[in-house]
Amino acid sequence: MVKIAPYGTWTSPVQAADVAAAGGGPQWVDLHRGRLWWAEGRPAEGGRVALVRDGRDLLPPPWNLRNRVHEYGGRPWAVLETPEGDRVAFTHWDDQRIYLFDPADPDPVPITPEPERRHGYRYADLTAGPGGTEVWCVRETVTGDARTDVRRELVAVPLDGSPARVLAASHHFMTGPRLSPDGRHFAWIGWDHPRMPWDGTELCVAEVGSDRHRVLAGGPAEAVCQVEWEGDALLALTDPDGWWNLHRISLDGTAVNLAPCREELGGPMWRLGQRWFAPVAPGRYAVLRSGALAVLDERTGTVTDVEVDLPWWSAQLAAHDGVLVGAAAGPRAETAVVSLDLATGELTRFTPSEVAHAEYLPTPVERVFQGPDGEVPAYLYPPHNPDFAAPEGELPPYVVHVHGGPTGRFSPVLDLELAYFTSRGIGVVAVNYGGSTGYGRAFRERLRGQWGVVDVNDCAAVARALADEGTADRARLGIRGGSAGGWTAAASLTSVKTYRCGMVAFPILDLAGWTRQGGETHDFESCYVEGLVGPLPQAADRYAERSPVNRVDRLAGPVLLLQGLEDEICPPEQADRFAAALAGTGIAHAYLTFAGEQHGFRRAETIVAALQAELSFYGQVFGFTPLGVPVLELRR
Repeated sequence: MVKIAPYGTWTSPVQAADVAAAGGGPQWVDLHRGRLWWAEGRPAEGGRVALVRDGRDLLPPPWNLRNRVHEYGGRPWAVLETPEGDRVAFTHWDDQRIYLFDPADPDPVPITPEPERRHGYRYADLTAGPGGTEVWCVRETVTGDARTDVRRELVAVPLDGSPARVLAASHHFMTGPRLSPDGRHFAWIGWDHPRMPWDGTELCVAEVGSDRHRVLAGGPAEAVCQVEWEGDALLALTDPDGWWNLHRISLDGTAVNLAPCREELGGPMWRLGQRWFAPVAPGRYAVLRSGALAVLDERTGTVTDVEVDLPWWSAQLAAHDGVLVGAAAGPRAETAVVSLDLATGELTRFTPSEVAHAEYLPTPVERVFQGPDGEVPAYLYPPHNPDFAAPEGELPPYVVHVHGGPTGRFSPVLDLELAYFTSRGIGVVAVNYGGSTGYGRAFRERLRGQWGVVDVNDCAAVARALADEGTADRARLGIRGGSAGGWTAAASLTSVKTYRCGMVAFPILDLAGWTRQGGETHDFESCYVEGLVGPLPQAADRYAERSPVNRVDRLAGPVLLLQGLEDEICPPEQADRFAAALAGTGIAHAYLTFAGEQHGFRRAETIVAALQAELSFYGQVFGFTPLGVPVLELRR
């Protein structure tokens, strides 16, 4: 029998511990000699990343396959065919060194030196060098005390522990090298400040043993995001026409678009080693059309969606003999390691994708709203619980979910974090505001110079539209986000009166500090704000005016602030200042910090605590009493 109870007070079997358990998931899926390998986050094991082959762990705790390159990390492992047999090279989080082991008898030994400074060397995007005697990769070297004191090179690391040799140092940022099948050339992607890799990059190629390289594609307004060899030519995802399409590029620089289309087949290169395409047969390629699986047919020049139970795939595609492997998810299915036989359509799951309590999961509704600068795509997650209904006439509270990046996007896959709220009677709408990827360069560049304006206005337009149409309670609108999403949440709360409250996690709050000059962010993004807001010193007034830390007196309502204490991307200094400014203002707030957490929360106990605090926070602000969670203490 359906019970009548106010929104927010519904009881649900979807618990915070369930959300935490799902907080890891597969990553870096690959094939080697027909065997399936992947890495897997383990929230219950302190957030470590394990290495798995054919469903079995190869390394016990405390081995942790992560690295700090760009602070977001890159591909942390590679299987090498050596004269002695297969070996695995990987990066270990604790010391950032590369280790080597025999998968038949795992006993890792370091093959890179221990630096004088902790994490003084970092390595990522590992791949096999020629002859199976070296690992080729990106190496970061910390050169000073500032967060931006970092140098990068492409290096060859001998498996016998001998000193690494430099292969190339063409740009301040580079992807790992890709060796040609004949062993004569290698290719990589490079870029320099102030550009980000989705702004403009260069595709470079050099002869092995040479210290000179040529640029074959890319430039200040063209972003190559993936490159692979195909015989003596290169396949590259690049966007000279404003859309990431797949091109074949010869060594003389001649480029051919294999299927011209106004579709995004690539994505933002936040982590080194991502793969948005994989060859599956001569002239046929698995691609991701804004995250959805498709097949590009060079002969017909078409890109066709693949009808499959799990349509949304992560950028980690690999294929062999027409079988595609990767990590895939659906609107009501968690991300799973899968293989897909493209000839038969047979999908095989190697990790679970179904979740308990399926009847309590929301189904996303794709919507398009009108914002000040054009259309705003979004996904609506209405409150849903088969055991409850709200009293007649009551409208539900709604929370705008803001993705990070800001050069990111939200995809309509199962997210138990959102189900935690919707199954208790709190609606969520996830907004792909101007600046999001998946809609072409022009949409992405709506945010240039307008961060804190376009994103804020787009989110507010969606929230107000839901209230205007009677979907959401206008008096109970909230906003939530982490990282750049935390910036938009905080900027919204201090510039528009649309929201009653907001949750702000590991955010940017002070633009001037989040720069190379300010010293409060890492090297990778230290010039990002120049494109998002404007160059310094010319735009200094704009930086000060838009920064939430300078507008605490304009807060529209209470705020919950969450912060990891080891965060090098959005360090706690900014959240500390914001919290200090809130003290004594009379604005209800809470500031929770978590030891041992970096950017984004990985530990089960942190995820549980943060989620329960957020639910209690909404209850206190929106006027309901959620059941089964500790009461969050709000200060004024």
